[in-house]
Amino acid sequence: MAGGEGSRLRPITANRPKPLAPICGKPIMEHILALLKRHGITEVVATLHYLSDEIQSYFGDGSEFGVDLKYSIEDSPLGTAGSVKQAQELLGGDEPILVISGDALTDCDLSAAIQFHRERGALATLILTRVANPLEFGVVIVGEDGRVSRFLEKPSWSEVFSDTVNTGMYILDPAVFEAIPAGRNLDWSQHVFPDLLHEGKPLFGYVMEGYWADVGSLNQYRECHEHVLAGRVDLPILGDEVRERIFIGEGTTIEPDAQIIPPVQIGRECKIKSGARIGPYTSIGDHGFIEEGAHVERSVLWESCYVGPNVTISSAIVGSRVTIKRDSKIMEDAVIGDRCLLDVNCTVRPRVKLWPEKQIERGSTVTMSLIWGAKWRGTLFRDLGVAGLSNIEITPEFATRLASAYGSCLPNRARVVTSRDSTRSSRMIKRAVIASLLSVGCDVLDLRSAPAPVMRHFIKAGSAAGAINVRKLPTSPRVTLVEMFDGAGCYLSKGQERKVETAFFREDFNRIDPDDLGVIEFASRAIEEYQNEWFHRIGEFSLARPMRVVCDYGFTAMASIFPAMLARLGVESVSLNAFNNAKSAPRDPEKIDEHLANLGHIVSSLGYDLGVLFLSEGERLALVDSSGRTISGPSLFALMSMLAAETVTNPLISMPIHLPRRLEEALTEKGVQIIRTPADVPSLQRQTLESGALFGGDDAGGCAFPEFHAGFDGGYALGKLVAMLSQRGLTIEEVSAQLPRFETAYAKVACPFESKGTVMRMLAEEGPEELKIETFGGLKLILGESSVLVLPDSVEPLIHLYAESDSSTESLALVERVRAAIEERTR
Repeated sequence: MAGGEGSRLRPITANRPKPLAPICGKPIMEHILALLKRHGITEVVATLHYLSDEIQSYFGDGSEFGVDLKYSIEDSPLGTAGSVKQAQELLGGDEPILVISGDALTDCDLSAAIQFHRERGALATLILTRVANPLEFGVVIVGEDGRVSRFLEKPSWSEVFSDTVNTGMYILDPAVFEAIPAGRNLDWSQHVFPDLLHEGKPLFGYVMEGYWADVGSLNQYRECHEHVLAGRVDLPILGDEVRERIFIGEGTTIEPDAQIIPPVQIGRECKIKSGARIGPYTSIGDHGFIEEGAHVERSVLWESCYVGPNVTISSAIVGSRVTIKRDSKIMEDAVIGDRCLLDVNCTVRPRVKLWPEKQIERGSTVTMSLIWGAKWRGTLFRDLGVAGLSNIEITPEFATRLASAYGSCLPNRARVVTSRDSTRSSRMIKRAVIASLLSVGCDVLDLRSAPAPVMRHFIKAGSAAGAINVRKLPTSPRVTLVEMFDGAGCYLSKGQERKVETAFFREDFNRIDPDDLGVIEFASRAIEEYQNEWFHRIGEFSLARPMRVVCDYGFTAMASIFPAMLARLGVESVSLNAFNNAKSAPRDPEKIDEHLANLGHIVSSLGYDLGVLFLSEGERLALVDSSGRTISGPSLFALMSMLAAETVTNPLISMPIHLPRRLEEALTEKGVQIIRTPADVPSLQRQTLESGALFGGDDAGGCAFPEFHAGFDGGYALGKLVAMLSQRGLTIEEVSAQLPRFETAYAKVACPFESKGTVMRMLAEEGPEELKIETFGGLKLILGESSVLVLPDSVEPLIHLYAESDSSTESLALVERVRAAIEERTR
């Protein structure tokens, strides 16, 4: 399988296909052909698409490499299964067929895998491996006999139940072709194998013991060199091993005063001058020339590179025929494309990428890539968007590239809503966002500073294709959060996030003619439209008796619009912290508790009915009753749900998987229909909208009513609460008295990302026989009436534990037991 573009390896794959990218001087595909030959497989068909002529020119008929090599060329991509189907006539015969990637590095014992396939009588055997981070791969669940029971393609952390993943290597009985229609774009793991599994066909998974690397990123590409040089991969290295782990090619000369620090591989006809220092973990291609005093460590240099005197190259990748003149410095994770020239005394900063054939003038310091920008990190999106330290990670330069990527994924002249909180850093970043959106042809509807719920509502009201909101992270004043939404007001789906990430990392942005740039319109009626629909949806009602509420606006922009809205409802209110200052907003739990304690004291002292604390720019809320008792978390969601059950016939309500089972049972008894969703906010809000639910909520004061808009809205939730209480003639205390008790416990456990998959698999495999497993939205361990939900965090190196049982003591014990098991496996 050698048809991929290798787009994530650009710029080094700009001029050559990924299978020809060298690992220690030898193309990846050449390593794979040598592996096939070692196991007696010499009849080979290569499926090609991207730069197919380059591969055919290098390998020819395969005779030079000891194989009989034929080619199947796709005019357009057919997918992993469709491409093999196209090559069916070239494969022929009744023997099993091995499918292997020409651009992934492995030393897999193919003979053992083939024997496993024959012994099981399998229609298809998937060669599997265990990886530290399974998010970018297809997870495959197999039984004790190796039979496949489930596929999960590129899961989120909440869906990771194993660290056993699909390598893209398969052993197939020719009968499998009967399941593949010709000329269709089909994938093995997404289409063919799931269908065969559904039909009960014998599919097996062979867990390999050797080395396998997808080589899916530039960092992985460089790490593969380190693994090969260190001897972790059972593949031959070019050159003679003149000393332990030092491999030197034919015709290479190394002057006596040069220092070679193993492990190192140096190609043929190279020249290493006196005083140069090479290594460790360095690979230099054929015809390389390293001048006096140069220092190259942990780096990959392709063929015919010139490295001038006193040049330093650290943990970088340098393409072919690159010239780097004296006193220059290439820093960590930089990538220099083919035939670039760096003049005297240049510096290339970390993570900067130069596309092929660029010239850097002498004395320059290159701080960003020469096509639109530097790769910032491997994954852009966190739970709610893109977040980073204000003006350190989230800078105007970064925001410009991010907004260009987002806008380039929208149709030309798409309307995009922009908004922000009141902080100066958010104002700065939003202005960069607006300029970038205009440059890619989007029209901007700017709300300036606006409450988050108003922004979410206006996406629909303004007929926009999406929105970008800039604010401080709800939990940290040091971190800027850039949120991106679709036309329905939902956070971007995983598929949409991947499109934005692809555009960002490939730096492939639209560039519009200056006469066709987007225009800015200031959305002056957004608040008025929000208020009008707010009252329309809440409806007309009269309070049985005056309701008096103390509102702590938490320094959010809600303070500018909400007191008048409450007065129009007939609610008497007192306002606290009623000015817009996002910098002072309560974010950490201690500060929130301090606000709630103060609010409870004021409510009980004044004899008011209710206290409300608005959080997260007005998206969330917490309550205190007339006695000053706090109602928040699951209790607040339960209160809203119980009221809904009292006022609406058989309402449909969505709740995340980690909320208590006893709450679901209590609501079901009241006639509520429950939809369980994954724990993350974007999934909860999207599924609430798409299911037609009355509302959905979480355990942190968020309530989303799709009839109004897709996001959380503390102001609308309060309006609905007042309306429902009035309709039923109830008080908060009367509803609270009906709430079920939750005997729950929570803990979070530190767990490195590379251990999460292994931990999840071992927890599922090592429990007692009576243990039941559920795998929706996390790993739920059920023992009788007790359960623990194990939920890996998608952003932090943590695992969240949610226990529920008949007593709080037992719940705490369950959490501690699972915590200890995780800590034991991550020592």
